Amino acid sequence: MNTIFYIAALVALVSTALAISGRNAIHALLFLIVSLLSISVIFFILGAPFIAALEVIVYAGAIMVLFIFVIMMLNVGLEKEMENKWLRPGMWILPSILAFILLIDFLSMLRSMNYREIRGQIILPKQVGISLFTTYLLGVEISAMLLLAGIVGAYHLGRQKKKVIHRFLEKIEETHAEAPDTNL
Repeated sequence: MNTIFYIAALVALVSTALAISGRNAIHALLFLIVSLLSISVIFFILGAPFIAALEVIVYAGAIMVLFIFVIMMLNVGLEKEMENKWLRPGMWILPSILAFILLIDFLSMLRSMNYREIRGQIILPKQVGISLFTTYLLGVEISAMLLLAGIVGAYHLGRQKKKVIHRFLEKIEETHAEAPDTNL
């Protein structure tokens, strides 16, 4: 179990470092998704399968899809050619390798587990909230900080400096650019 934990932790560290250092917003989000998946594997290893499932469903699933949608909707000022470069298969190689390592790690962990009969029990939302903010508080806070880092990174990658010109001044500026300056 320790080797599986360390492999998942290494994948989380590498993918988080690549998400932070990436200059391309889509690449950074892909690495952030791999990082969230590896953190969910770590939670599963540590005996918190509910937090692991929440990590995958809520963070890696819903919120990262929302980030990708917003970045694509904003178009981040890029040309269509740049979007075509993003769709190249080469872009997916490193995140796919890291995700494949996680999959092998997770499957080997499942194979080595001792299966017991699980008896169903009704869990109320109040109990989930109490356990999230007492027993699993550190995991919730780490996930929140990772999400915050993703939001800040997406903002800084998508930010552009815009030249503010009033619509009436645009026409004046265009006529000055077209006509040669005769006041020398």
